[in-house]
Amino acid sequence: MTALTKEAGGAAPTTRRISALDALRGFALCGIIFINIPQTMGMMTDLSRAPDGVRLFVLGRFYPIFYLLFGLGFGLFLRSAARRTDRPRVPLVRRLVALGVVGALHHLLQPGEVLLPFAITGLVVLLPLSYAPARVNLWVGAALTVLGVLLGVGGFGVLPGLFVLGFALAQNEFAEKLDRLTGALWVFLVACAVLAVGCYLIIVGFGAGELVGRRLGLVFSMSMAGAYAAAFLLLLRGPVGPALDAVFAPMGRLALTNYLTATVLFVTLGSALGLRGSAEWGTAALLGVGILAVQAVWSPVWLRRFGYGPLEWAWRTVTYRRRIPLRREASTR
Repeated sequence: MTALTKEAGGAAPTTRRISALDALRGFALCGIIFINIPQTMGMMTDLSRAPDGVRLFVLGRFYPIFYLLFGLGFGLFLRSAARRTDRPRVPLVRRLVALGVVGALHHLLQPGEVLLPFAITGLVVLLPLSYAPARVNLWVGAALTVLGVLLGVGGFGVLPGLFVLGFALAQNEFAEKLDRLTGALWVFLVACAVLAVGCYLIIVGFGAGELVGRRLGLVFSMSMAGAYAAAFLLLLRGPVGPALDAVFAPMGRLALTNYLTATVLFVTLGSALGLRGSAEWGTAALLGVGILAVQAVWSPVWLRRFGYGPLEWAWRTVTYRRRIPLRREASTR
C-alpha cells in the first residue's frame, strides 16, 4: 500500500490540523453570511440603504481572510501530498477542478459566489507559482495584491494576490510557527488598525474623490480584515480562547459544507420571508444569526461521529479517487 493510499484510506496524517486556523476560517464564514444574504437576495442595489454598522464593520471585511486562508490551505495540501506521491500537483488539480464544478453549480443559487473564482485562480495563478520558492511567491503575491488595488475592480481584484500570499505563508510553515508569533500578531494588528483609521479619515473626513475613494476603500477593507484576523488569533491565546475555539473551529473544519448549506437555507428561507429586493436588513441579519446558530450546534455534533464534513469528505474522495472512510473511528483529522 502506497503512502498516498494510506492517507486516502484514513491513516494518521503527517501534519496535524492547526485548530487556530480552523477557528479563524469559521470566524470569517460567520462574517461573510451577513453580506451573502443581502447580496444574493438583491438587497444591495443601493448601499446607502444598508445600516452604517454593516457598511463600516462587515462589508468586504471578511472575504480577504477567506482568500488568504484558502491559499494557505492549498499550500498545506500540496506540501502534504508531496510526502505521499511523486506527482503532488495531480491531486491538487483534481481538487481544484472539483471545487470549480461545485462553484459553478453554487453560482446558480448565489451569483457572485467565490468557489468558482477560487478554482480558476488556483489553476491559472497558483498552480504555476507552486514551482516557485516562498520568497518569490511572497513578492509576487504582494505585487498582485497591490495591482488589484490599483486596478480598482473590487474585492475579486485582490483574490490572486492574497491567494499567492497565503500559499507562500504555507511554504514558510506559518501554521507551524503560529504559536510563536504573538509579538508579530500585535505589530500586525496595530499596523492594520492605523492604516484603517488613516483610510477612513481620508475617505470620510477629507472627502476623497470617487476613483481614489474606491481604491482606499479596498485598502480599508483589507486592513480591517487584517486587524480582525490578528485580534481573533490573539484572543484565542487568552482566557476566552477555549470558548472561541470550541465554537468556531468545528465550523471552520466544515467550512465547505457550512458555506454551501447556508446558501440553500438563506435562499429558501429568505424568499419565504420576502427578503428579495427588500430593505429588511434587520430580518436578513436575524436570518444569518439563526443559520449560524444551527451550524454552531451541528458542526461539533457531526464531528463527534465523523472525521470530515459531508462535502469535505466528498471533495477528499474525488481528490484521491478513493472512497475514504467517513466515520470518526475509521478516519483521522
